Amino acid sequence: MNDPRKIIAITLGDPAGVGPEITAKALADPGVYARCKPLVIGDRDILERACRLAGCGQLTVHPVASPAEGLYQPGTIDLYDMHLLGCEDYEIGKVSAKAGDAAFQYVRKVIELAMDGQVDATVTNPLNKEAMNLAGHHFSGHTEIYAHYTGTEHYTMMLAHKDLRVVHVSTHVSLREACDRATKARVLEVIGIADKACRDMGIPHPRIGVSGLNPHCGEGGLFGREEIEQIAPAVEAARQQGIDAQGPIPPDTIFSKALGGWYDMVVAMYHDQGHIPLKVVGFVYDREKGQWSAVEGVNITLGLPIIRTSVDHGTAFDQAGTGKANELSLKNAIDYAIRFAANRTGKTVE
Repeated sequence: MNDPRKIIAITLGDPAGVGPEITAKALADPGVYARCKPLVIGDRDILERACRLAGCGQLTVHPVASPAEGLYQPGTIDLYDMHLLGCEDYEIGKVSAKAGDAAFQYVRKVIELAMDGQVDATVTNPLNKEAMNLAGHHFSGHTEIYAHYTGTEHYTMMLAHKDLRVVHVSTHVSLREACDRATKARVLEVIGIADKACRDMGIPHPRIGVSGLNPHCGEGGLFGREEIEQIAPAVEAARQQGIDAQGPIPPDTIFSKALGGWYDMVVAMYHDQGHIPLKVVGFVYDREKGQWSAVEGVNITLGLPIIRTSVDHGTAFDQAGTGKANELSLKNAIDYAIRFAANRTGKTVE
């Protein structure tokens, strides 16, 4: 009998960060195995120590040489062992070139497996950009690594927290450069990517809200003309293509409207415009307990030939090694990967 579950490959992220621990916590949940076949990409020593630190010492790590060898059953974590790093090679919570190189190599391998069709989707834990660059890998983040090694020129970042979803016209550039990148061509391209992403998630008639760049959408040109000369023409061009796009809409109200169900996706003009509202609703700090009670956002790279989702937080070196890091964002990223993988093959996820 064929197993309908998809193979979801998960990188450990930077070994010095919280990635290994939240991976152990997430995969201690039997419910994850009911929905997919999770495969971790990393190093055995790192994962086994993480299981102990996270209070999941009952889990068994099962090394495999290929995804086809996985057992994919609760209580066992199947690991594609890279044999790169041991616990003695780095210090938890510290920037390390060795850990940065390992994190990069995990990503390279997961891309290779997905491009070869050996796994159905990929999920990434956080890496540390400083550590990765110290190791000689000069990328600004996961998104750029995936784009480079898949040969993708047209892509964008999507963030999601429950039904609030945001894509970006630009991400890891200066604010000055971000303003210059808000062109009609790029905005139209991202609107199209957003529309396709919604359909890939099973939303048949997506509603796309497009944010303005300037306060009050430029107030008729008083605070800038980008809305008049670039963004509004892009929205009109998208509508002529049959996309239900609306805008430009003032940035200070569009996210409240999206939370209220007006839009299935928001097109943000730059990194912080989209990230701040997502993290306000997705990251919840309990001031009385002095810890994060929820870290739930998901990061998805759209436009790639393979599926990539990720946690929407960093390596959290201050929490690494404590076993207290919250795994909800990783579990949500796995859920989104399953959803995209299921709709890509026309199957429905219950």
